[in-house]
Amino acid sequence: MAESNPPLTSSAPPADTEPLQDPALLRRLLRAKDRMDAASHEAWPVDRLATVSGVSEAHFARSFKRAFGIPPHRYLLTRRIEQANTLLRDTALSITEIAFATGWESLGTFGRVFRDINGRSPSAMRREAQAAVRQLDRVPACVLKAAQRPDLTIAVLEKRRREAKGTLPTSTKEVS
Repeated sequence: MAESNPPLTSSAPPADTEPLQDPALLRRLLRAKDRMDAASHEAWPVDRLATVSGVSEAHFARSFKRAFGIPPHRYLLTRRIEQANTLLRDTALSITEIAFATGWESLGTFGRVFRDINGRSPSAMRREAQAAVRQLDRVPACVLKAAQRPDLTIAVLEKRRREAKGTLPTSTKEVS
């Protein structure tokens, strides 16, 4: 009589999508995230971040994405674009100065990525921000910052591919 074995499939989600449960690892990842926040203008390759966290590069990259929902490079791009938005709105620095001050090595790359993420060029963003200054004077800075945070839940190149195919959901499609 042959035994019937139950199927080996599991309804549990894959391990790489489950939230991190190790508090020590989360503290180390937060240390790296805080360093990126404090010096987003610096280069932060994965090996440097892994060293700050005290884990291997592959483990760091996997764990960071599990903990914060986006890869470390995309997180750094978010911070740089946020800082650029603030400088465009609040200073008279040239766009070139802002690009280099926020960590970009090329003005062209800064402009292209900025446009891909925000849906408009840095100069157009500056004009709109300056026109809206009076209306936003009464809104707390923390609320403005959260509302103006760039959406990088999908990669910029993936966003371009979806726009070209017309499959980007309307909630994340950039406005021209």
